[in-house]
Amino acid sequence: MTTPVAGTTTPTPAANPAAAAKTSADALSQLSGNFQTFLSLLTTQLKNQDPLSPLDSNQFTQQLVQMSGVEAQLNTNNLLQQVATNTSNGVSTAVGLIGKNVKAVSSTANLTGGQAQWTYNLPSGAADVKLEVVDSTGKVVHAEAPSDMSAGDHNLAWNGKDLNGAKLPDGPYSLRVTATDASGAALNATTYVQGLVTAVEQSSGKTLITVGGSQVGWDSVVSITQPGATTPTSTAQGGP
Repeated sequence: MTTPVAGTTTPTPAANPAAAAKTSADALSQLSGNFQTFLSLLTTQLKNQDPLSPLDSNQFTQQLVQMSGVEAQLNTNNLLQQVATNTSNGVSTAVGLIGKNVKAVSSTANLTGGQAQWTYNLPSGAADVKLEVVDSTGKVVHAEAPSDMSAGDHNLAWNGKDLNGAKLPDGPYSLRVTATDASGAALNATTYVQGLVTAVEQSSGKTLITVGGSQVGWDSVVSITQPGATTPTSTAQGGP
């Protein structure tokens, strides 16, 4: 037996959730195949058993119970693996964002009480900028051309009225920013939503947080501040 040298550590294999999940799935698949084979053999035996010496029902009942127990254990392992994966995907981290103000990359904001807000960033000064608010069907319900086209962050506050001045129902709306520079080349503007995080949800393997009534991926968060802290930005007021 070897003695570890002082000041050194013995490396341990890194956990591999994907490999563990695959192993469990393979085992469950193999068990399922064996179970079907067992049932086929049992059915054949029952059909061809000797009436004078019937099969022992207790024996194959015990086999059924054993196979069901193994299947249940494999399913439990899969559930535990899913919990571990969900935790590593950010649920435990995202919970810490509840009650914090965050800024996250997203073009969709929730219109609530006739108010919706976005922040958009221009990577450089633009010669032309068009802002369009679209509903869930892709219809443009508001459009404007801001006067401030300098590089940096800008805010758009929309009062929830359409192009004809009619008040629209609350719900999700998206901001589309089209910007070009002096040469006519397109500028890639980035759109954000900001607000208080009120909930965390795990859906389809993704961790989602609720910001101002809208759900965004927790990994799209770019800044976090305590409630009450603000970052000054220029503001464009939308709507008639």
